[in-house]
Amino acid sequence: MSDPATVATIARALLLKAPRATLATLTASGAPYASLVLTADDGAGAPLLLLSDLAEHAKNLARDPRASLLVESDEQTGDPLAAPRATFLGEVARLNDAAANASFVARHPSAAAYADFKDFVLYRLAITRIHLVAGFGRIDWLSGDQYRTAISIKAKG
Repeated sequence: MSDPATVATIARALLLKAPRATLATLTASGAPYASLVLTADDGAGAPLLLLSDLAEHAKNLARDPRASLLVESDEQTGDPLAAPRATFLGEVARLNDAAANASFVARHPSAAAYADFKDFVLYRLAITRIHLVAGFGRIDWLSGDQYRTAISIKAKG
């Protein structure tokens, strides 16, 4: 395994740069369901999502909060499979936080048009594991605790 601090730094950089991601939730039958979402960093390294209660993924999360979020690099490479990407795994929970909501809208100004609609809710993914692919043969798993520790140390340093 690579150095956890390096893996955490790469994963966090992907989250900070990527304007969108693929959210995977579980349907009532247990089948995986993937959808395109906008994402932002909560300031402490956790992904924020602004979702409509009318959307299928929000209905799935109401039944089962387990989810994964695939964040891809926006680098233009000849082979997209050679570019870094991270899958954040964990549980998604509703978040009632005006500052986090403002942070999300600052990252996605177009969301200001619907962020205050009654059916839109801000969510945070509590990370339990991260799977990082930083190119061919550069693959690592990182626990949520390792990730949080690494980014908090970096923030203090």
